Amino acid sequence: MRYLKLLMAAAATLSFSLFATAPQAQEDPGPAAYAQALKGKRVMLIPLAMGFDLAQGWAHYIKKEVEAFGGTFETRDPNWSTEAGAQAITEAISSDAKPDVLIVHSPDLNSYSRLLKKAQAAGIYVILIDNPANFPADAFVGSDWDKLGQLEAEAVIKGCGPNSSKKIGLVQGDQVNSSSLYQYAGIMKVLEKNPDFKVVAKPDSNWDATTSRNVTTTMLQQHPDMCGIIDFWDGDATGASAAIRDAKLQDKVFLVTTGGGEKAADCDNLENGTYGAVVMTDLHHQSRDINAIIKFLLQSGQPAGTSKTFIYTLEKATTKADLKPDSCWDLKALQAEAGK
Repeated sequence: MRYLKLLMAAAATLSFSLFATAPQAQEDPGPAAYAQALKGKRVMLIPLAMGFDLAQGWAHYIKKEVEAFGGTFETRDPNWSTEAGAQAITEAISSDAKPDVLIVHSPDLNSYSRLLKKAQAAGIYVILIDNPANFPADAFVGSDWDKLGQLEAEAVIKGCGPNSSKKIGLVQGDQVNSSSLYQYAGIMKVLEKNPDFKVVAKPDSNWDATTSRNVTTTMLQQHPDMCGIIDFWDGDATGASAAIRDAKLQDKVFLVTTGGGEKAADCDNLENGTYGAVVMTDLHHQSRDINAIIKFLLQSGQPAGTSKTFIYTLEKATTKADLKPDSCWDLKALQAEAGK
């Protein structure tokens, strides 16, 4: 019995010793540093306009993330006016509550360059989205438009097929927007490798659906045996599709475009045969990239204007056969979520 008591006493002493020497719980310093760097920061989005799907999708996901880390998110709506966009940037720079991060959807290569340089000089990080510009932004997040054009050209060649007329029409955006210029360059690279396929017309739409419809009508009248058309944006490709439908050539002209991957704009139009293929932006993942670079820049400690990062969105040409339940995002669902 005495021996048993001694053993119990020894065990109790050992147990107390182990507890007494156990290390103190360590606190991860990361969350505190993260909160200190991000809380109270201001982020502003200035798209081309707030009235289209991409801008509304970006705003939804960026707002959700910024407010979650204790920041403030704002938008300005130039409503397709370059002058109004320039004024919004000017006011952001001069404001007492100027943003820490300015996210800009540039209308062309040069219009905002001087103002964005002033923003960086004022200590504001500048992120360009979707459209590149002749300006060394702290980051660019969006499409590699040259590669996107190549994907469109490959899709239209496949859609036309080897036994077609091999005549292709292009409905470009304009001659100053980088997405239009680089998209065209990518298309030409593929067609140079496929010399049997010829571009027989390449009018501009100026990103307007009615203009797209009119120029497509003219193209089809001049080249009724055309096998494929690439319209440079789904926002005006609805016009091209209407012209094809008016000419009763839905089964003969393969229409390719690019878009933001919104359900009604892209997936529904692939499903119903309006479009033959769409090179779609994965908006959810693109917005995640934007949010990641925002959080990195705000924690980096580096001065605005000293970074130059490119984050290109993974894209592919999607056809009706490729559609899956998650191929597109749904603007109505985002709006319903925001309204809760």
